[in-house]
Amino acid sequence: MTKEVVGEKGSFSGKDYQDPPPEPLFDATELGKWSFYRALIAEFIATLLFLYVTVMTVIGYKSQTDPTLSPDQCAGVGVLGIAWAFGGMIFILVYCTAGISGGHINPAVTFGLLLARKVTLLRAVMYMVAQCLGAICGVALVKSFQSSYYTRYGGGANGLSDGYSVGTGVAAEIIGTFVLVYTVFSATDPKRSARDSHVPVLAPLPIGFAVFIVHLATIPITGTGINPARSLGAAIIYNKDQAWDHHWIFWVGPFAGAAIAAFYHQFVLRAGAVKALGSFRSQSRV
Repeated sequence: MTKEVVGEKGSFSGKDYQDPPPEPLFDATELGKWSFYRALIAEFIATLLFLYVTVMTVIGYKSQTDPTLSPDQCAGVGVLGIAWAFGGMIFILVYCTAGISGGHINPAVTFGLLLARKVTLLRAVMYMVAQCLGAICGVALVKSFQSSYYTRYGGGANGLSDGYSVGTGVAAEIIGTFVLVYTVFSATDPKRSARDSHVPVLAPLPIGFAVFIVHLATIPITGTGINPARSLGAAIIYNKDQAWDHHWIFWVGPFAGAAIAAFYHQFVLRAGAVKALGSFRSQSRV
């Protein structure tokens, strides 16, 4: 006896598919589950490792290209290497933690998934706290290991580069985060997972590549935030005026970009608005 295939008209057949129900906004029962705390630990450790490796890469590159220390200005990994460090670490960490916490490692990603009702409000808030604490600890490790270079080379803190307006910086962060969160939604779409069994396994790859590409585009503008935890951790440990001057950009931009990506994917590509209208009309007829 075959099961009924539930899906949009003209969609695939042969595999059962049904949109998962939205997560409740509040779910206090999560506090009594070990899986909830395990996920928080995973987010904390993943963000710690992410900041440690990436900020260490930034500091190392700046020290290798310092004209007072090395005459070779082509030494070090370069901007391309820095972008690879960020994208590669996201690929690795999402792969490692996706089955435990979902592999967010970024408050903007968590915010976008909250708006799409993929996580509860409690889980989203606690994830953001864990991510920010992990980022702070990760940068603190860099400072402890690279104490001679850390402050001298800016502590890996984000900031608006000379020659760019605040509006340009905000736009860069919005667009960059949109690319990332849109990729997250597309790579983890349950409909694609039901149709193509390889999609969940490959999901970390496009997400990591999205981070890589965005860094290539926006490092010259803002140093690339697209992750409020990353910006906050570096700003707190570095704690100089230049790290805080435009720090709000690295919260407003990513959260706005995540919100736009969530709306675009859920209500335009997945026709969430049309489905909601159809459900409303069906209920009104009853």
